[in-house]
Amino acid sequence: MIKTEEMEKLPEGWKRVRFKDYVYFQEGPGLTSDLFEGKEEGIPFLNIRCIQENRILKEKLQYIDEKIVGKHFRHFLLEENDLVVSSSGTLGRCIFIKKENLPLLLNTSIIRMRPLNHALDRMYLKYYIESEYFQKGIYRLSTGSAQSNYGPSHLKKIYIFLPPLPEQQKIAEILETVDNVIEKTDAIIEKYKRIKQGLMQDLLTRGIVMNYELGIMNYGSELRKHESGIMNDELGVGSHESEIGNWELRDERKHKFKDSLLGKIPEEWEVVSLGDIGKIITGSTPPTLNSEYYGDHYLFISPEDITDSRFIGDSQKKLSESGFKISRPIPPNSICTVCIGSTIGKVGMTTSICTTNQQINSIVPDTDICNPDALFYLVLFYSQTPLKQEAGLQAVPIVNKSRFSRIQIPLPPLPEQQRIASILSQVDEVIEKEQKYKEKLERIKRGLMEDLLTGRIRVNSLIEHGYIENGK
Repeated sequence: MIKTEEMEKLPEGWKRVRFKDYVYFQEGPGLTSDLFEGKEEGIPFLNIRCIQENRILKEKLQYIDEKIVGKHFRHFLLEENDLVVSSSGTLGRCIFIKKENLPLLLNTSIIRMRPLNHALDRMYLKYYIESEYFQKGIYRLSTGSAQSNYGPSHLKKIYIFLPPLPEQQKIAEILETVDNVIEKTDAIIEKYKRIKQGLMQDLLTRGIVMNYELGIMNYGSELRKHESGIMNDELGVGSHESEIGNWELRDERKHKFKDSLLGKIPEEWEVVSLGDIGKIITGSTPPTLNSEYYGDHYLFISPEDITDSRFIGDSQKKLSESGFKISRPIPPNSICTVCIGSTIGKVGMTTSICTTNQQINSIVPDTDICNPDALFYLVLFYSQTPLKQEAGLQAVPIVNKSRFSRIQIPLPPLPEQQRIASILSQVDEVIEKEQKYKEKLERIKRGLMEDLLTGRIRVNSLIEHGYIENGK
């Protein structure tokens, strides 16, 4: 029997109970590849890669013939309100099954759960599964060297803390309220990412011209504004007013374009190689066995440190003064591109003097001809296809410095680069603001879970102190 982390004294009215006495659970079957390979219709089955951000990704579902499911796997068909939980790799990822998800088959690495009786609230169960206490207990019991796994035999050894039902429901209600705000924030982030993608497609292929005769924006409909001041409708072709003044996208009916190796581009633009617009620096790694090279002075950027954000603000590892001296320094406003490995094509921008490992090629832009912010967007937009073509079918994708230097991008005149960068930066600022707000909400949720699911803070106490209203 496992020894779980236990409070010295349970809050009044709480019980410590066996998980198996209050929760029904069933692990999915092991499905062999011959059952689903090449199948594009039938009954879909669920696995861990299909669950993301509280959603089921339909495009990642695979299918099994309906007759085979009826004959051999019928008792593994999921039902509405089943809580499905990942039991391999990323443990504890969970989601409720909705009516629109059905029919759907359970698969190995996924366990379905539901309360055995009305003494356990299903939303409370979900949040307890997500809690640090449950996760720690499962990780201690899980097996597997390459990745952690657990199953019904482990769940039979688990205990959970169970408050009275009304308190369970209030705890779940509070946490669900935070989740709803997180979900809405996610929707805003995704919306602005779509806006950004559309803008990049237009601005980085057609460019913009200033139109000093424009007095208003013309989209064919009135636009609302986000609280940040950025337009929150998907931007289309037309004329726009922003912090840089009145501008409009080039139009082949009114402006001149020319053929190039990259397709049609505005007549004023030219095609250049990355090596022509800045210095290319390939990173290196100081000997890892010498601890004196590592410390907390300088960022040591690896692919994991380059995220969806434009700026690279931190790194998992850092170098000492001595480690930095034997490395290749990268100045601020350089463009880092991953050129080795499965994440080839990730792009980020430095904010301080730093260094990178050998998987990254960095461009130190010549600011006489190139705006660093514009270059970031140009590299992000134009490098993906050539990088994958250069890497070819190698087991480990690699694009070396010389091949990276030859990648071509279009280059607008410097003033136009600055205008393009200004527009895209405004959208990025909204995305980054919303991402920081989401991170704050997630910290709040973790704190609430730690306090409420252990009874450290009682719901009644929150009501008494005015943090939440009674009955709301």
